Amino acid sequence: MKPRLASVLALLIVLVAPVFPRRADAGTVIQFRTPVGDIEVECYDSAKPITTTNFLRYVADGAYDGMFFHRAVNDFVIQGGGYRVANRGATNEFVQRIPSRPPITNEFKVGPFLSNVAGTVAMAKTSDPNSATSEFFFNLKDNTFLDSTNNSGGFTVFARVIRGLDTFNRLNSYKSYPITTNVPDTVTNRIVNVGSPFGELPVTRLGFNAAGGRVVLLPDLVFCDVTLLGVRVSRDATGATQVQWNPVAGRTNVVEFTDVFPPQWQVLRQVPPTELPAAVFDGAGLPSDAPSLNLPAVTVNDAPGAPASRFYRVRATY
Repeated sequence: MKPRLASVLALLIVLVAPVFPRRADAGTVIQFRTPVGDIEVECYDSAKPITTTNFLRYVADGAYDGMFFHRAVNDFVIQGGGYRVANRGATNEFVQRIPSRPPITNEFKVGPFLSNVAGTVAMAKTSDPNSATSEFFFNLKDNTFLDSTNNSGGFTVFARVIRGLDTFNRLNSYKSYPITTNVPDTVTNRIVNVGSPFGELPVTRLGFNAAGGRVVLLPDLVFCDVTLLGVRVSRDATGATQVQWNPVAGRTNVVEFTDVFPPQWQVLRQVPPTELPAAVFDGAGLPSDAPSLNLPAVTVNDAPGAPASRFYRVRATY
């Protein structure tokens, strides 16, 4: 029996947050958009190629559309990639298990050592070292015990947070509370147990059912949209492929493509900061946050006749 949740549309709020420390090597930048703000992470493309390619395929296929974080443990991890809903606007909605590709080889001991420290993103798996598929987690603190190869071979870190510290901290503010009517309505950002597999389910608040009991409504889930810098691909009237994305300000944005997997990335265009459009004040931001300054989308063209199967990505250089 699939879990069933009542449904109302969720609202996403966009904000700007401080930046995590960066390394010199640059990889694919991915946006995680949540109800409490955005996080940008940079993948370790060259260091963990199998893991990164696997994750990017899920993103490119739209597998994470409608995904929500299904597990949260304060000062440990917040986990997603396992469950989604097809329609957030439905009055009644079945939760779906995200279809998974075949499990990948554990790259924990492949390439440079990458520790499960705060601000990193790693693949979730079972006790089988080579069992990771679609699920991932953010390390909310230094979880170096996950680096032990005695811990099912170690957990492979494949990305790190580069922007969105305020959002990251908000995701670590969720506390465990039982679903009872004696918890004040003012208590938000809860972790509740609504039965397996949602025994540690993060929610922004709790609603009431017709009988006055506490329930988890669909908009209360912590949805997470995962995009490659908002990359959108289309063709114009001449047949040329257009690649449009939301750029990273102050950095050279590199548009790359591959026709094969595992990917062999080739540079299509480098857009330096001087060629990026001027930022636009959008008035967004939560209380105590500085309002957002968003950059309009940027578009570059590929040559006419480019294969329809070509995969594009945009990364920022740091």
